[in-house]
Amino acid sequence: MSLRYSILDLASVKLGGTAVDAFRHTLDIARHAERWGYTRFWLAEHHNMPGIASAATAVLIGHVAGGTSTIRVGSGGIMLPNHAPLMVAEQFGTLETLYPGRIDLGVGRAPGTDMATVRALRRDADRDEDFPRMVDELLAFLEPAGEGQRLRAIPGEGTRVPVWLLGSSTFSAQLAARLGLPFGFASHFAPALLHDALKLYRAQFRSSRSLDKPYVMAGVPVVAASTDAEAARLATSPLQRFLSLMRGAGVYTPPPVDSMDGLWSAGERYVVESKMAASVVGGVETVRARLQEFVSETGVDEVIFTSDIFDHEARLRSFEIAAEASRRIEGNA
Repeated sequence: MSLRYSILDLASVKLGGTAVDAFRHTLDIARHAERWGYTRFWLAEHHNMPGIASAATAVLIGHVAGGTSTIRVGSGGIMLPNHAPLMVAEQFGTLETLYPGRIDLGVGRAPGTDMATVRALRRDADRDEDFPRMVDELLAFLEPAGEGQRLRAIPGEGTRVPVWLLGSSTFSAQLAARLGLPFGFASHFAPALLHDALKLYRAQFRSSRSLDKPYVMAGVPVVAASTDAEAARLATSPLQRFLSLMRGAGVYTPPPVDSMDGLWSAGERYVVESKMAASVVGGVETVRARLQEFVSETGVDEVIFTSDIFDHEARLRSFEIAAEASRRIEGNA
């Protein structure tokens, strides 16, 4: 089976840039991705994070879907405890009605923000424990309405928008297995439990109307360029960005630097590199070899790339090289 490859975007704002620029770049990347054979283009919900412009995720999904023709567009993900399942079903039912057969609904249970913003979102911390019930409720709203059913998602009912469970631990892996849903692991920023989560998901998977066998997607940060040296320099942008996030500062995408020496402590370097351990950085052949190694080790059906590069043209080229490398790899699932 050929490896599928996709893109996860946060509508990242460059240092000195604006959300207007970010939205223009997001749509441009999606249009190129469609031509390069990417399967899907996902956007993720974050709040109160300077440097990330994808807070109104469903709105932005509609913008991207309306500006493309064939690529699947969806959420990677919607943080379900921030919302009423009915409203999510209505939003994504509307998107599916407008763009039939092209919408994905990936859901997670993290807040996607800090605790002050959690309170501003009127989110009850107990909803984390209620996540399985909320997923069940969401799935029910997307099914055809039953006879006499009074509470319905309109639009939404009967659309059966494909729902994915997303996570960075074993919790969502086991829930996805029990419900027979596809599973996406956030190895692009939290790779530590990747293998444990995939093992549990595959071992506990129960077939469902949605899926007859396990289907796994894993996040891979990619920085690809003409040479290994050029890619290593471009990769200092996502390293600086993650470092800034660790320090509680904004996450604007900064320009690359010649060296990270002096920008981080030894402890900070260890944490950042641990969180970015699934990264694939290099020239064309290096990217292909490292991606093949990742796919062989994990047996994933699909990879979803992030590429937080400062220069837009260099970022496009990174995704193009990643697509070329993916087409040369056979999946092991």
